[in-house]
Amino acid sequence: MKEPASGAKRGPFITFEGLDGSGKSTQLRLLAARLREHGHKVLETREPGGTPLGEEIRRLALEEREEAPAPRAELGLMFAARADHCARRIEPARAQGIWVLCDRFTDASEAYQGAGRGLGGELVRQLHRVLCPESWPDLTFFLDVEIATCLERSRQRLRREASREGRFESETEEFFRKVRDGYLEIQKREPARFRIIAAEGEVYDVAGKIWNELEAWRNAEAKQ
Repeated sequence: MKEPASGAKRGPFITFEGLDGSGKSTQLRLLAARLREHGHKVLETREPGGTPLGEEIRRLALEEREEAPAPRAELGLMFAARADHCARRIEPARAQGIWVLCDRFTDASEAYQGAGRGLGGELVRQLHRVLCPESWPDLTFFLDVEIATCLERSRQRLRREASREGRFESETEEFFRKVRDGYLEIQKREPARFRIIAAEGEVYDVAGKIWNELEAWRNAEAKQ
């Protein structure tokens, strides 16, 4: 791996998780802006996506179509995009001491394909170990919002933007309950990394909670 430039420390890797409509993309942008105000270089990115190949895969994976990908094919698409993303953007940025803020990462695959599609979390983790062994978030914020609220917000956004990325929004509430349960299982396994943020409130109140959690994490890291 490329060494950090000018003696810079390896950049932190922060991910945002949650159901579509939970506000994670908005909160990622707010945190990025605040970090820049404090003098940090920040890369904002997303999954699936983040590279030209990843964005092509995003279209294949998320757009509505007559025949959806089979669950294992869906998982394979996510990891094809992720492996390219880690190699071309995430790790090179971190090597330069840049903070990387990513909208979804492997936790999403464990929740959506592992729990939601029933493929199991271990398969997801095995794929990650093989394809993205150098990349793992330092800190993850899971924005927890009622499922019905998330679905309504997400469907409104799709209508407003005339977006075709609505394949997951057509799933049932039962599917999203499984997804949320999958996220909560991750939190039980990795409580130090995976922070649940109650995100029903006003946008800047939620941003304040995230900043406080980030500061607590940084203080804990400084003591190690």
